[in-house]
Amino acid sequence: MANLHFDKHIYGIYKTLRQHRKLAEKRAVNYEQNKTAKVLIYVLSGFMIAYLMFFAVMFALIANSSSTITAIEFMTAAAPFILLVDFLFRFLAQQTPSQIIKPYLLLPIPRLLCIDTFISTSLFTWGNVIWFAMLLPYALMSVVFSEGVWITIGFLLFFYLIILANSQWYAIVRTLINRSLVWWILPIGVYALMALPIILKGFSEKGFEDFFDLFSRIGTAISAGSLLPYLGALLLLGIMVAINRVVQTKSIMAEVTKAEKTTLHSVSRFAFLDRYGGIGQYLKLEIKTILRNKNPRKGFIFATFFVFLLSLLIALTDVYDGQFMTNFWCIYNFVVYGAMMLIRVMCNEGNYIDCLMVRRENILKLLHAKYIFYCLLLLLPLLLMLPTVFSGKWSLFMLISYGLFTAGFQYFICFQMAVYNKQTVPLNTKFTSKNGMENNYYQVVVQLVEFFFPLMLISLLQAFLPDNVAYSIMMAIGLAFIFTHKLWLRNIYNRMMKRKYILLEGFRSSR
Repeated sequence: MANLHFDKHIYGIYKTLRQHRKLAEKRAVNYEQNKTAKVLIYVLSGFMIAYLMFFAVMFALIANSSSTITAIEFMTAAAPFILLVDFLFRFLAQQTPSQIIKPYLLLPIPRLLCIDTFISTSLFTWGNVIWFAMLLPYALMSVVFSEGVWITIGFLLFFYLIILANSQWYAIVRTLINRSLVWWILPIGVYALMALPIILKGFSEKGFEDFFDLFSRIGTAISAGSLLPYLGALLLLGIMVAINRVVQTKSIMAEVTKAEKTTLHSVSRFAFLDRYGGIGQYLKLEIKTILRNKNPRKGFIFATFFVFLLSLLIALTDVYDGQFMTNFWCIYNFVVYGAMMLIRVMCNEGNYIDCLMVRRENILKLLHAKYIFYCLLLLLPLLLMLPTVFSGKWSLFMLISYGLFTAGFQYFICFQMAVYNKQTVPLNTKFTSKNGMENNYYQVVVQLVEFFFPLMLISLLQAFLPDNVAYSIMMAIGLAFIFTHKLWLRNIYNRMMKRKYILLEGFRSSR
């Protein structure tokens, strides 16, 4: 009877914590703006589902016309790419248990039970079934008639298990990366190991054939009715859950029990910025925020590393030589700093927003300084992509036009977030948060606009106009926003002042 009572007690805690998480968004300081932005997220999710269904049809046609590979073998051979895309997209929205447990640390609830609850919740979310928008139509078109109903169900079950394991893999990596950017070596090493057949053959056709042949054997085993793929997927899921449980526990305990340390730094005065008055002082603040604080520094290092890596891939390989991919990756490379750092404009300043409000137009000068700083950062991707110009792959005119478009229109979009961001981002602690809600759906929408609107615009222009004319239009749009940046920054400042009490309340309550 005692054990039964204890089991009911545990179930009651699980039920209560799950209900708490369902209500968490309504308690968030950015609930109203998220409610509006989530409508756009649902619309974009609808488009994503439509794209996945389109890919299902395309893959089904390829698999049905092949005489050398079955439909299940084809999809299991593509599984590493599906899991990689799934892993990367989770960075947009999925939180780790250690990020949402802080409100419960002082309650008389076992921490491990809290972590187990949040891990189980992360396993049963809609994000883990979205891939069925592609897998289910594909199975109906290519698998069920050739393999039978039970093999089809087994095929879908296998993919569901490995997607669940991938969700735990993401949580592990995300938590470790929050601790140190050096942990990026782990996922890079794992995916490099998976792609070893391709790497050993120098990205040749034979290498890709060996790669697909290796992973298609899983599909062969599923078609033969073997239990090994399912047992392997279950074992992988169990290992990922166990490792995730340990990683989350250690991350939480490390933050809760850590002692504050005072470290002496040599002070860099950046005296050359004194001649620019108040804007120069805020430029110093922007630089020193990155140099002296853990989280801004990590964000800057990661963004810079990503720009460097992408520039290297573009310059040294021919993977991105098509017109569509050229446009996408060039625009993407320029907007990395904006989409990863500037999108959170004023979130770092939320830690001391009261000081910025004491004098008139302090924040306007800060916005000017931020605009100058992030425009200067665009010189780095521009310089890193110059080898593509020297080798004749890309034109210098294209690079400059996309860079100016980013400095103008893209940054104009990013700076609008200064009006709506009202959640303080900790400067040095990361694992846990006060309110447990760090997602800002406005930011997600703006990121999607920044990535895809320029691509749609340039594709439309190039469909009807010569390339140089299309680049000229992109440049003209960028220059128009650059020359008028004082006007739209003041407009943003005025709108912030109208909402200053809302912003102050949000920043203070989320510290």
